[in-house]
Amino acid sequence: MVGFIDKVRGFAKDEEGVSAIEYGLIAALIAVVIATTLQTTGTTLRGVFQFVNTCLTGGNCTR
Repeated sequence: MVGFIDKVRGFAKDEEGVSAIEYGLIAALIAVVIATTLQTTGTTLRGVFQFVNTCLTGGNCTR
């Protein structure tokens, strides 16, 4: 029984996998930030290109 308790304590103190989990969480957070930024930028760029298209096709170019 003492050997089992020692193994459980050793497993609880083992921190080797913690780094990989932390790196995975950081990578996921970075991916969310990039996706959000690209979506916002894409929406803005769509408006700019629609305005340019309107101007080039002879539409009203005033904002």
